[in-house]
Amino acid sequence: MAAVVRPSSGRVIGGVCAALARRFSTSARTVRILFAVSCLLPGPQFLLYLALWILLPAERATPKAAW
Repeated sequence: MAAVVRPSSGRVIGGVCAALARRFSTSARTVRILFAVSCLLPGPQFLLYLALWILLPAERATPKAAW
C-alpha cells in the first residue's frame, strides 16, 4: 500500500482532497464535492480536514534534469 501524500500539483487549498482522490483512484473533483456536501451535515469534517492537512506529508518535488 502506497503512502498517502499531498501532491505538489493539482491541489486547491491544502491538497488533502487530491491526496485522498489519488489514494482511492477517483477524481479530485469528486472528493471535493463529497467533502463540501459532508460539511452541510453536523460533525467535525472541517477539523478532520485541518488535521489531515497538518499530518499528511507533502510530496517531494522531483528535480528537473539539467540536460
